[in-house]
Amino acid sequence: MVPAALAALVNATVWGLAWIPLKWLEAHGVDTLWTTLCVFTACTLAVLAARPGVLARSRAMPQLAWLMLASGLTNVCFNIALATGDVVRTVLLFYLMPMWVVLLARWLLHETITPQAVARVVLALGGAVLVLGDGQLVMPVPASAADWLALVAGLCFGLNNVLLRRFAALPDDARALAMFSGAVVCAPLGMALLALVGPGAPALQLQGMAWVVLALFAAAVLVGNLALQYGATRLRANVLSVLMLSEILVASVSSWWAGSAQLHASTVLGGLLIVSASLLAIVARTPAAPAVH
Repeated sequence: MVPAALAALVNATVWGLAWIPLKWLEAHGVDTLWTTLCVFTACTLAVLAARPGVLARSRAMPQLAWLMLASGLTNVCFNIALATGDVVRTVLLFYLMPMWVVLLARWLLHETITPQAVARVVLALGGAVLVLGDGQLVMPVPASAADWLALVAGLCFGLNNVLLRRFAALPDDARALAMFSGAVVCAPLGMALLALVGPGAPALQLQGMAWVVLALFAAAVLVGNLALQYGATRLRANVLSVLMLSEILVASVSSWWAGSAQLHASTVLGGLLIVSASLLAIVARTPAAPAVH
């Protein structure tokens, strides 16, 4: 039990500290789309090497394309938001996921919206009002592109979790491949979109220490996800979900200590409401499968 819990905390720590290499690489000329593509290409190749037959099996499961899209958008949007925005705001807005799950589960799984589910939505929305409104009771409208991306990432993460429940009968390795390879598909699509309607596709500029940082980040993400898989098979799902919330604590404390984020009272209170919504979701339902993040 203790090794499994520590493994889950390793994953939470990796993603709680992911802002450090992402911001460093962005500041040194490596666009986050390229970082995401390289990191998740390495993870995808690792899955293919460990499970040589998984690609052939996945071709017979076209429904996994939806899981691939949801996971890919989650990682692309979350990474860009972390690299370009306030770390604490990004992580808190991302963890509005329980609010999205209530709505998506009603749509895709035909689950009843219970009073407990409404309470989760109210808590999460109240947290969003405080975080986005800087303590003012205003409509929670994102103030920056990073805020929008964090919200989209959380929505896609919620969709990812709902689809995991819907596809629970499919092989674990096929679902893992879909989730890892999603970013390999979505990152180039983001580059193509920038080339068509934006400032142009970013060039890959790996110079000096950038190679080392990118390689170390890819290794950390792979180790983190392997640790999550180890913990997920040995811990109860509700315990695992609580441990995953420690990502918020790691990201908030590390970014505040490094001077990359401001911890205002309204942000802390909003974060507590969002975490409360997540804890209520954990108590209300035990997920069928853990999300890979």
